[in-house]
Amino acid sequence: MDINQLIDTAKELVTPSKGILAADESSGTIKKRFDSINVESTESTRRDYREMLFRAPESSNYISGVILYEETLSQSSSDGTSMVDILVNQGIIPGIKVDTGAKPLAGAPGETVTEGLDGLRERLQSYQNLGARFAKWRATIGIGKSTPSDYCIEVNAHALARYASLCQEVGLVPIVEPEVLMDGTHTIYECKEATERTLKKVYETLKAHRVTLEGTLLKPNMVLSGKEALERATPDEVAMHTIDCFMGCVPPEVPGIVFLSGGQGDLESVINLNAINVLAQSKSAPWELSYSYGRGLQAAPLKAWSGDPHNLLLAQKAYLKRCQETSAARQGKFENTD
Repeated sequence: MDINQLIDTAKELVTPSKGILAADESSGTIKKRFDSINVESTESTRRDYREMLFRAPESSNYISGVILYEETLSQSSSDGTSMVDILVNQGIIPGIKVDTGAKPLAGAPGETVTEGLDGLRERLQSYQNLGARFAKWRATIGIGKSTPSDYCIEVNAHALARYASLCQEVGLVPIVEPEVLMDGTHTIYECKEATERTLKKVYETLKAHRVTLEGTLLKPNMVLSGKEALERATPDEVAMHTIDCFMGCVPPEVPGIVFLSGGQGDLESVINLNAINVLAQSKSAPWELSYSYGRGLQAAPLKAWSGDPHNLLLAQKAYLKRCQETSAARQGKFENTD
């Protein structure tokens, strides 16, 4: 393990003005997205769609890294160039999703634990051999009448810490993703409380597992009202509660926070990211505050593409527009002109 290399990669992923594209949709998830545009999900259609995004001109001005699905990491493009090389040749860092998904947590009805630790050390080494330089593991934490339980938070924190330690052992930067879900009617205060409990336990457990925090990134939810809440918090309220929460929970040695877009609308995720960065600058927050968006960057180009190769340039234009807007928000410079 080269700690300095891990630290350098983590910092490179949160280079000012840049963020991460999450293109790690599982086979089931990408099928649902393709179903929405009436395109069959096959290896070739998935390849064509992702290649279109990866080859978008000047995307490296806004994208520092891409999280890949296992299929994509070892896949070649239509002209035989590996997907990894397409990214590397533009100065974009390839990463890999390594968990195997959230499953029901025994003894905790309605709660989940993320699986994938079995054989992970060997899988991580093979991913590193294929060119991956960072990895991602997602845990999901729901808010309900009696959730999240301490039990759910603890088992997911333990899995995240074991994953992170194994990543660093083979030279991969671990992105730690404890997502407090947006589903529900909860208030922003309930989200903040659940997020604080989760982050405190995650960092307590990472330290216990001897993870070098300088060589990690955090991929969290913003502190938001539930999707079905009677009153949704404003962007300024989201920024205030998010920064306050993280100031009390995320150690300053963590180089960057790459927010997920979660269940937010495309414009909502950009406006909230912008508000968070504006406030963070005034409070001299110690971390880079960036993005790791999947649907938030992909919804517009997916619709524009619709499986038709003649729409490639139109779809790339839509993708770059989303990248530009999100990059501006990551700097606190986004202006809504829609």
